Amino acid sequence: MPVAAHEIGYAKINLALHVRARRADGYHLLETLFAFADAGDQLTAERAAGFSLTITGPFADGLTAGPDNLVLRAVTTLAAANRIETGLHLTLDKRLPIAAGIGGGSADAAAALRLAARLWGGACAIPPEAVAGQLGADVPACLLSQTCLGMGVGDVLTPFTGVDVSSLPILLVNPRLPCPTGPVFKGWDGVDRGALDATDWEAARNDLEPSALRLVPDIGAVLDWLAGQTEVRLARMSGSGATCFALFETLAARDAVARRLAAARPDWWQLSARLR
Repeated sequence: MPVAAHEIGYAKINLALHVRARRADGYHLLETLFAFADAGDQLTAERAAGFSLTITGPFADGLTAGPDNLVLRAVTTLAAANRIETGLHLTLDKRLPIAAGIGGGSADAAAALRLAARLWGGACAIPPEAVAGQLGADVPACLLSQTCLGMGVGDVLTPFTGVDVSSLPILLVNPRLPCPTGPVFKGWDGVDRGALDATDWEAARNDLEPSALRLVPDIGAVLDWLAGQTEVRLARMSGSGATCFALFETLAARDAVARRLAAARPDWWQLSARLR
């Protein structure tokens, strides 16, 4: 029987996201503080004759398992770079909502790169880090899956030297509505509101919130509900939305709010986790 390996596509959270400029090519210069929950999509891989993908899970609908899927593109790109002919069969258990601002596709691609490198071992002389940027601006950060600062288009990473946020309880909430990244960035008003001070990220902002709110007004309802809970330390939208997050001092406080949310808004998706 083939030996299967497992990885998690950790949910990506932008604790703060400042948009500084729009480049001539349409991309945006960012300053962001990436963090990652200790939960996410589940990915399994095993050696096979070719490359294939099966998608399961509560958010599998609407995803295709063809060669354009970012998971397959990740492993075939790494294989091509290393001239590896051994294929992989991958199974993606899609637990994170799609077009949700928490890096689902990028996180899954990063998990696939980690799995492939582990299974191919010494044959993988060119590491995943060398190809991650070809797959998307967030893939290098998701490959690392640790708190870090992102500059450029989010792909220039530096270590975060501020107060350790690992193990901080977090609640992710999504109104079960997609919020496509491209239109959100296109709707940014072009105003540079200043640099991100990573030492005081709680006083920072997400510059994409106004644009995302115009496209998906329900994001405002999520933010208002979270901000109205006395236990919440900080409530903010992640990435380009529509997922919002709340941070807490204790697990008990997070769990109390999660129970209250489930009763008040059973139609919303939520995930309780801790920062890695």
